[in-house]
Amino acid sequence: MLHITAALAPNRVTCKAVITDTNFSSTALNAGYASHEAFTRAFRELFGITPEALRAARSLENLQLVEPIAMDTSLLTELKPPRIVERGAFQVAGHAERYSFATNHAIPDLWSRFALHFGQIPSQVGKTTYGVCYNGDAEGTFDYMAGVEVSGAPDQADDLTRMTVPAQRYAVFTHSGHISDIRKTVYTIWNKWLPEAEVTHANGPDFELYDERFDVATGTGEVEIWVPVR
Repeated sequence: MLHITAALAPNRVTCKAVITDTNFSSTALNAGYASHEAFTRAFRELFGITPEALRAARSLENLQLVEPIAMDTSLLTELKPPRIVERGAFQVAGHAERYSFATNHAIPDLWSRFALHFGQIPSQVGKTTYGVCYNGDAEGTFDYMAGVEVSGAPDQADDLTRMTVPAQRYAVFTHSGHISDIRKTVYTIWNKWLPEAEVTHANGPDFELYDERFDVATGTGEVEIWVPVR
């Protein structure tokens, strides 16, 4: 869920990193941004100066710094330690829409539309479904796909969106209980576990994995949340 961390404002630590780090791309990723361009845009909007100009000045004087957004402790929940998994690339086909914090309540409607295709896709692999989050930006918007793993060439007659999730190393968390509480699990992963972990977030899609452990009829069971790390 890169869109969660990408909305956080750069703070004093980030500004110092801009001055001292030799690689702007690494600074952007460590600050939670998907690209150097997204980081530069957010930095300029907040401070009125680009990271390159700040590095050239080599000083934080006259720069109005802000502190990180306070953590909402009401959204924190207990997490079981994740398992670290290496997974190869795979292809997902489904329905995708772009969302923001204000509109992500509509994601269940996307799943309802995709349900009409489930089991009817000729190249579908197994019965596991995926909620893939990708293309997050500094404004907090992101693409979300509800789909299944597929193989082979696409059927030209279908209206599905396809994407390849690249080979990656993941921290895999398990959300247990009702799906309505998954927001707390995701929030805790990004705002507590990752900042304290020995690994860091890696650029790439993250996804929810729904298999036989999740009961679609009741919305309860177990859902895996796969977060790319390095």
